[in-house]
Amino acid sequence: MQSFKKLLAVLFIATFMIVMAACQSSEKGTAKKTDGATGDDNGEITLTVFDSDANADWEKMESPIGQKVKEDTGVTLKPEFDIDGGQQKIALMAASGEYPDMILPKGEAGTLVDAGALIDLSDLIEEHAPNLKKMIGDNMNRLKWSKDDPAIYIIPNAAVDNQAMYPGYGALVQHAVVKELDYPELKTLEDLEKALKEYYKLHPEIDGQPTIPLTLQSDGWRFQASTLNSGFMMTGAGDDGEYYVDPETYEATLHYRRPIEKEVFRWYNHMNAEGLLDTESFVQKNDQWLAKLSTGRALATIAPDYMVGEAQNALREAGKHDRMYGMYPITLSEEYQSHVYQSPGFQAGWGIGISVDCEDPVRAIQFLDYLVAEETQIMLNWGLEGEHYEIVDGKRVIPEEVWEYRNNNKDFAKETGIGYNFQRFAPRYGDGVLDSTGQTFTVATREQQIENQTDVEKEVLKAYGVELWKDLYPQMDEFEVKPWGAAYNIPIPGGSDLEVKNQRMLDVTFKRIPEAILADPEDYDDVWDTFMKDLDKAGVEEAEKEYTTIIQNTVELWSK
Repeated sequence: MQSFKKLLAVLFIATFMIVMAACQSSEKGTAKKTDGATGDDNGEITLTVFDSDANADWEKMESPIGQKVKEDTGVTLKPEFDIDGGQQKIALMAASGEYPDMILPKGEAGTLVDAGALIDLSDLIEEHAPNLKKMIGDNMNRLKWSKDDPAIYIIPNAAVDNQAMYPGYGALVQHAVVKELDYPELKTLEDLEKALKEYYKLHPEIDGQPTIPLTLQSDGWRFQASTLNSGFMMTGAGDDGEYYVDPETYEATLHYRRPIEKEVFRWYNHMNAEGLLDTESFVQKNDQWLAKLSTGRALATIAPDYMVGEAQNALREAGKHDRMYGMYPITLSEEYQSHVYQSPGFQAGWGIGISVDCEDPVRAIQFLDYLVAEETQIMLNWGLEGEHYEIVDGKRVIPEEVWEYRNNNKDFAKETGIGYNFQRFAPRYGDGVLDSTGQTFTVATREQQIENQTDVEKEVLKAYGVELWKDLYPQMDEFEVKPWGAAYNIPIPGGSDLEVKNQRMLDVTFKRIPEAILADPEDYDDVWDTFMKDLDKAGVEEAEKEYTTIIQNTVELWSK
């Protein structure tokens, strides 16, 4: 027995020495991370991650960038990517009390916080994350969880100071349509309908397949971000999730309850009655929707830009440049303007947290800090010097053959690791932000965007008197910055009455809006009235009051 106790004592001392060595190694890594590398002296570690979004481009850290990240940090990521926004799996995590090292919960962070699953990152950021502190700057208040709980549980993964070169939302219309119709005005839903109807009459088939004038996205959360958000986007408001926020009073209204939005969805009902709406719009999955866009059968859709990137790349790779899509700021009528470029300021709420089950939170925060270091940010956007770009007269230059690879190979991100693969795990510098040498962190400069356009795209843009799609939109300086940020990012307490009411109302919306769009036009008003009554039963008025309080408290917290 005594020998057994001695053995335990020896093991304890050995373990203690290993831990101390690891801690010292971590401190060395912290010192190195100011220039973008933690170094091999950290030793190797695997960090498990749950990401609420899918990622078809994950390269298992086998790409040139993935290998470089592993070499610099000693970290191997073992991620799990979800396809349903994380709602079910995060609820299961909270119920089981077992968590991966890091979690990207999207809108489900409240469930994790209430379950005690996430650690307060305030001290970790202060002591081990100089690059994060530099990037976040004076916006640290926005990371605080709430007025009553000032802890930092989530580090945002949004672009900082982003001046997007490409519009984030609009009506996507094929170049072939506008070219054949001699570049018609495309400002309102009426304009869009006229163009689609005329082209469809001329071309009932494309490549031997029936032409689809307009198809809609309806697969899970994508339904909200595309079709449902058009109620916002086409009536002079910005995307704030499920609520419209009054810019003067900060009062929240479930946005479908705005009478003007009823007319947007009435237009979809009209398009269906005219035979111009894809009959599978409300039963198809995301891959089916993408397939219709990728083959060029669908003349138009309405969605955010990130949802159609795969289809655009497939069309480009296939040489179907006429069938690629332009992005137009369509609104209900000309009295409204698109608010796509209204800035929410520094976006907080959605991002990544470190769980209570993480055995080495210092290494985890150091890894996130490495991702936002200047040298790493340049690498994640531009690639490796000598392989993906060159230095000419002190400036980064991407060779023509690499541009060809970037633009025409849909597997570019997966094969190289460049882009969102690693940037999704931490905040990042947005388009237009300059590094210490005066060059942009991202490759999306105005000049480069123009350079990367196909000849067809340049022709279409020139016909509309602009150089980029963003030029068709009202610009950022025409709007005030939202003092509440992006409302969908603001956390709601998990399991709260508001969360329950929100889910009930969302269930009602997912049921009633497709019914309204597919109804006979003479029945549309009755279906919509039923929709409004169902929202009342689900507690919409109480929910709006509760959410208003959250918005107002957030503005107060952030203004300190």
